[in-house]
Amino acid sequence: MDRFVWTNGLLEPHEDLKAQQHGIKIYDGEDKTPFEYGTLILTSHRLIWRDHKRSDCVLAIPLSQIVYLEETESGLGKSAKIVVHLNPAPPNRPPGPVASSQNSYIRLSFKDAGETEFHRRFTEELARRSWEMTQTQPSQQQQTAQAGPTGARRAGIVGIERKLEQKRKETDQTISVAFEDLSNLMEKAKDMVGLSKTIAQKIQDKQGAISEDETVQFKSYLLSLGIPNPVTRETHGSGTNYHMQLAKELSQVLQQPLQECGGMMSLADVYCRVNRARGMELLSPDDLLNACKLLEALKLPIRLREFDSGVVVVQLVSHSEEEVVRETSRLVEESGSLTAEELSRVASFSVMLAKEKLLTTEKKGLLCRDDTVEGLRFYPNLFMTKPVIEA
Repeated sequence: MDRFVWTNGLLEPHEDLKAQQHGIKIYDGEDKTPFEYGTLILTSHRLIWRDHKRSDCVLAIPLSQIVYLEETESGLGKSAKIVVHLNPAPPNRPPGPVASSQNSYIRLSFKDAGETEFHRRFTEELARRSWEMTQTQPSQQQQTAQAGPTGARRAGIVGIERKLEQKRKETDQTISVAFEDLSNLMEKAKDMVGLSKTIAQKIQDKQGAISEDETVQFKSYLLSLGIPNPVTRETHGSGTNYHMQLAKELSQVLQQPLQECGGMMSLADVYCRVNRARGMELLSPDDLLNACKLLEALKLPIRLREFDSGVVVVQLVSHSEEEVVRETSRLVEESGSLTAEELSRVASFSVMLAKEKLLTTEKKGLLCRDDTVEGLRFYPNLFMTKPVIEA
């Protein structure tokens, strides 16, 4: 036991955790010790024992002090043990729980099992001899093991506070660098928008020199940059005027995507698509909703619609309810039957919109449902779609 020294339990910078096991009792040779129940921690350089009840009672022994190990199996009323044979104690070692001992070995009693795996890892670390590859440095163990457990506890708290302060400074520096990068990105985005306007103007001035296919292709690249001059409160004020101009912008941005996705898009998808196109000038959900409510009053080619279930969508004016019912009924008849997931795959829109279209068509009497444990499946309503043959 005189090879153990007091420590704070913190790992050294060059030290790695390898294994740990609870419920360990330490014997000095064959003699019992006060260290009856604790956690045994194996690192690349030390063997550490921490008391379960007293957090300031932490012991450590360098792996360089260990000669070899023996494993003894458990028996009737006896727990399995690992016998650790030790080198003689060095003359100038730091303070420890025992000033001197006649025994040249200690026994580690495993009350909660786990001795086989711990013995295997212990043996591997002794064979690896990682402590010999580490340059000699002043250890936390030597700095903190001055006055037994109490001194170790004070040093441990100071070490934790220093690490927290260092981590806080590193976080502040990272945040500062991130905001600098964001500012640079915003400046570059403005330059790119200005460049896109200039190139677009040159394309208009030189229609004859550039082929139509090249013009279409290049304009598609410009559109991928986003909205060149988005409506903002700084440029169009606030209140109704701002929302009216925003509604006109939404109509321009969404008309082609709505045609590509079947004429209807959920408000959540609209929010994501518009904000992605606006770049740094993001819209709030309230501003988007207020602008969408003005679409019909401004007689724009898209509308805001709310289904009976509460799902809110934006759709083309040409995409009327009759058109939705007719197209959905046709797809179900062609497939024989469809679930919302299957219709979503067939028509390339979200499952939520697929379900709403199926329910709307069912409400009009063109579909009927089969609700089973496998899910909700819709079939053509033959009573409404097929002529009745009189007997």
